Amino acid sequence: QVQLVESGGDSVQAGGSLRLSCARSGPRNRHYCMGWFRQTPENEREAIATIPTAGGTPYIADSVKGRFTISQDNTKNILYLQMTNLKPEDTSIYYCAAGAGGYCGVDYPPRLADFGAWGQGTQVTVSS
Repeated sequence: QVQLVESGGDSVQAGGSLRLSCARSGPRNRHYCMGWFRQTPENEREAIATIPTAGGTPYIADSVKGRFTISQDNTKNILYLQMTNLKPEDTSIYYCAAGAGGYCGVDYPPRLADFGAWGQGTQVTVSS
């Protein structure tokens, strides 16, 4: 069973940067689709970025394109979300998620139902 633990959330000023990390443990020698999501004011989970552990071009949501970058270190099983030029509207709880490895990345808009493992979330607060 995959377990995910996020870290790196903090309070920053607008224009600042943060890097979130997600440590993955569980079955190895499998390919996953790894993703970052955040909670919306309507209490829904918005997909921010996904990347296949097997490699490939990541998916990045239009709302964060050019500011956020998803990356991974497969030797350590850690997923990252580098966030720059943060805005107050980026304030949210950010979740790491893992799903099956197929249909993942730039050509596949994420579907919540495809992600079966979730972390506990990490709070990001951006003040103006």
